Amino acid sequence: MTTLREVRVARRTGFCYGVREAIDASWLAAAEGKTTHTLGHLVHNEGVIEALRAGGVRRVEAIDEVAQGGTVVIRAHGVTPAVMETARARGLDVIDGTCSWVTTEQRELARLVDEGYTIVLLGTPGHPEVVGLLGFAPDAILVDEEEDWDRIPRRKRMALICQSTQPPWKFEKLAALMVSRCHELKIVNTVCPVTIRRQQDTTELAANVEMVVVVGGRKSANTKELTRLVGIVGRPVIQIESAAELDDPTAFAGREVIGVTGGTSTPIEDLEDVVRRIWELAGAPGDRERARELAATAIHAVAENAYRSSSLPADQRGAALAARVGSA
Repeated sequence: MTTLREVRVARRTGFCYGVREAIDASWLAAAEGKTTHTLGHLVHNEGVIEALRAGGVRRVEAIDEVAQGGTVVIRAHGVTPAVMETARARGLDVIDGTCSWVTTEQRELARLVDEGYTIVLLGTPGHPEVVGLLGFAPDAILVDEEEDWDRIPRRKRMALICQSTQPPWKFEKLAALMVSRCHELKIVNTVCPVTIRRQQDTTELAANVEMVVVVGGRKSANTKELTRLVGIVGRPVIQIESAAELDDPTAFAGREVIGVTGGTSTPIEDLEDVVRRIWELAGAPGDRERARELAATAIHAVAENAYRSSSLPADQRGAALAARVGSA
């Protein structure tokens, strides 16, 4: 028997501003006819990566893969100073899509190095943002999970800073530990406020529904954290990358109110597709027929302009793809 009566979407969902601006810059560059490349994955979302590829935006893993005179977009995670210097030395058209929050982190790290602090960086090893940050402070002590923290030495002057998508609770716990490790401790809280709000909105949603579907890339640290938080609230949770992964109606059996949230690399269109798919799988016959309408209503109830998936009008977003198809 069908019991579903509502699908709710977390407030303030969709791309964060840093991701959105980097993607927009890529679309515009391609639409202007530039030979456009992104250095690494622009965003932890395979659907978006494929759309950019179809629009003529090529992904490269190293600067030397871009021919002289080509355009390269630096993703929101940022890069090391050495990478930026290499790109400019090769005469590339560099579009710096580094998130303004990450830029602030980079400047803070450089300042702490100049001031002579022993720096502890809380972050995920190998994460693009962390790789870029270490370029500004190569001698920083990188730690992640609590079992790493015993490696932190005792020093007279220390500073703590973190990757922007680290959970606030982990940063606070590490800060408390480091108080006992040094005489002078400088704490620079660089947890992204968008990440904090997304987590708050998700826990609030989870507390008021019977289960939650979290949408985001499997490599996305902030998406994984949302899944963990839903579990802490005590709600069943499913983490997926796209609506195509939902094919079992029994997953929603007996649920009346289901929540949907997404990471900061998840376009709001993906969330709308997931809401529609839930109605198609678990809704009453009449609701299944109106699944698209119900999904649009759920999204419009929470979406704010600041969290849209693009700053560009639809005709500009499609210009690159149209040009690509026309030249084929």
